[in-house]
Amino acid sequence: MKIWVDADACPVVIKDILFKAAERTGVETTLVANQAIRVPPSRFIHSIQVASGFDVADNEIVDRTEPGDLVITGDIPLAADVIEKGGLALSPRGEKFTTENIKARLNIRDFMDTLRGSGIDTGGPPALNQNDRKLFADHLDRILAKHVERKN
Repeated sequence: MKIWVDADACPVVIKDILFKAAERTGVETTLVANQAIRVPPSRFIHSIQVASGFDVADNEIVDRTEPGDLVITGDIPLAADVIEKGGLALSPRGEKFTTENIKARLNIRDFMDTLRGSGIDTGGPPALNQNDRKLFADHLDRILAKHVERKN
């Protein structure tokens, strides 16, 4: 298992949780972004800078993801592509994307895009809070524990 992070919009506090988890478990974690991303010195943590452009980082993540890999993203279409390849997807807010919920999430996303396109202000997501961070950390720990268990 490898962890791939859609790093352009990933909150710093979530990156910090991922960095600690990578060091604790030895799971290779790679941040992908269209700008330079600073990562702590570690043999388990890397970054890849891709060219600017629409979905360039997303496409890089999908191309590199293998079955069983974990992708951290809030991007619903990216999560859908990862799941289709047999990967796992987790949002920075701790929402696990699955084959059971991804189609509904895509439909909601498309509906909200339609509303915004017609001039309706749908607002943005609320600020990341302590519950979101805890939910993310809990889901990440469970996923990594299963991985370590299978490895042993």
